[in-house]
Amino acid sequence: MRLDRRLVLLGVMLVVLSMTMATQYATTRVTYSFAIVHPSESDIRYIASDNSSDDNKRVLRVNDNGTGTQFVTMELGDWMPNSDKNYTAAFGIVNEEQFAVNITYINVSGTNDSYLTMWLHGDRDADYGGDGAASVKVLDDGTALYDADDVAWTLAAGNGVSTDMSADGSTQLTTPWDSTSSIMYSHNNANNSVNETSDFVWVGISLQLPSDAGSGTTPTGTIYIHFKAET
Repeated sequence: MRLDRRLVLLGVMLVVLSMTMATQYATTRVTYSFAIVHPSESDIRYIASDNSSDDNKRVLRVNDNGTGTQFVTMELGDWMPNSDKNYTAAFGIVNEEQFAVNITYINVSGTNDSYLTMWLHGDRDADYGGDGAASVKVLDDGTALYDADDVAWTLAAGNGVSTDMSADGSTQLTTPWDSTSSIMYSHNNANNSVNETSDFVWVGISLQLPSDAGSGTTPTGTIYIHFKAET
């Protein structure tokens, strides 16, 4: 009888112990949503400006505006060896998020990427005046001058409207649609972008071909623009 009681007590202890160590499973559900939009309509969006010497369309354009093929690309034209070409407003970057966004750095990868120099700057129709408050060189002969720990330019908070941009935080400047290049654009020269104040910035590109650049080639590559925001 005493043995039976001990066995019962041991069994109860084992049951209690197994209950305290049992694994518990649970499932919860959280819905999500997002929208896939045209590059000129996204929360950080791209707009065109300068025309390309190649075909008089925008330097920045969408070649196929069909759903699933709306990719921005640049056409910088045809140039001979030992020549320089500046596009002071190859394209613009506009922030539509409700908070400021930093552009940390820009890098490039591709064939003959050493021919490319890039600037972030405020004056659409002006050549670059050197590093300073109004213009920042971010790429020099294909080499990135900043990294992920830097802030090359700060875009002020936007208003969430994909058809305008603002230089002063209040006055809205329209960015109309170019049906030929399938992208929004701006020719506004009166309202310059100001670092940390404007929700847009111009990207200038200098194409510098050395005297020994091989003719008959078509260099291609990808430009990477890196952003960071703290909210």
